[in-house]
Amino acid sequence: MQKKNFILASSSPQRKRLLEQIGYSPKEIVSADIDESELAHERPLVYVKRMAREKALAVAALKPDENILASDTIITVGLRIIHKSQTPEEQIKVMRLLSGRNHKVISAVCLVDSRGKISERVVTTRISMKRLSEEEIRDYVASKEWVGVCGYKIEGMLAAYVKNMIGSFTGVVGLPLYETRNLLNGAGIK
Repeated sequence: MQKKNFILASSSPQRKRLLEQIGYSPKEIVSADIDESELAHERPLVYVKRMAREKALAVAALKPDENILASDTIITVGLRIIHKSQTPEEQIKVMRLLSGRNHKVISAVCLVDSRGKISERVVTTRISMKRLSEEEIRDYVASKEWVGVCGYKIEGMLAAYVKNMIGSFTGVVGLPLYETRNLLNGAGIK
């Protein structure tokens, strides 16, 4: 696959795979090293947009005159942001919280083009999850699919527990492809 004229500011294998699925292989991958802490009283939508922008700008500072694509994806229950679990015990709590509830997955995409122009898109997907039994929660946590991702991987065994989804499947995976392709095309990357 021919490399396109942009750098992906993410080491996420899901994002790279999604881009390649539509023929957009980045010429380089540079992981953004930023502080991902929430600010006091920061709303989820503001947080996810800020994270995508800060990732793009951090890599743009390292790679001037390049097109930099960054993204961030979070799960929210109300105004609560669900962060990556570090232990199986934390993930059990996340699964109990999501069980039988509606929640949102918000993905922000930011492109800093080679001239420094910033373009952004945000996609919100609403998901209804079935009530999970303790056995289903234990089985999911034991699968380790959740390791390294925020909340869960929709493309894994958890897909069988999703009752309804309104929005972008690829946004839930980690990169809304329709919006991403439009941002890249807008910068002349086709």
